[in-house]
Amino acid sequence: MAKVAIIYYSQTGTTHLLAKAIEEGAKAAGAETRLLKVKETAPDELWDNNPVWKQHIEETSGVQEASNDDLEWADAIIFGSPTRYGLPAAQIKSFIDQTGALWAKGALTNKIGSSFTSTATAHGGQEATILALNTAFYHWGMIIVSPGYVEPSQFQSGNPYGTSFTSQNGKLDPDEIAITAAKLQGRRVAEITAQFKGA
Repeated sequence: MAKVAIIYYSQTGTTHLLAKAIEEGAKAAGAETRLLKVKETAPDELWDNNPVWKQHIEETSGVQEASNDDLEWADAIIFGSPTRYGLPAAQIKSFIDQTGALWAKGALTNKIGSSFTSTATAHGGQEATILALNTAFYHWGMIIVSPGYVEPSQFQSGNPYGTSFTSQNGKLDPDEIAITAAKLQGRRVAEITAQFKGA
């Protein structure tokens, strides 16, 4: 059985919904999963002045925060982040920046990695954000598994790098095409991880 950690950051809830669909896909492939959020670092006044953000943080208060122990536990790690000017959000970057001890002892070497994202606008940096997240995997010596164009549904989502969705600043929840892509990505990561472990 593959152990898959889905570690994400979300402000409006879009990336959270994609993460849940990815977890569903991984579970469907028989994986043991952990759905985890990274620690919020934005000041309280930002949340207090934005009702959508505040509602989301309250609704996900029961989601456990990720730790380095979760990275060691996992056979596969899937990162999710909204874009920030074509880059991952600072919150998930802060989490990645605290993994130096794991990197130094090679604890993440030969694990499976994959990434997904959401943007406020079309062409808002989806592929750039996924590639930036994947850069950590290269440094850790991990093996990247992308969804690719392995099923006809991927030609609808159009992103072989990883699941992505344009939310119009959180006004739109992921549609059926994005949810299908997310489930495929979770399933594919779980299946490839199980094959890799079995080999």
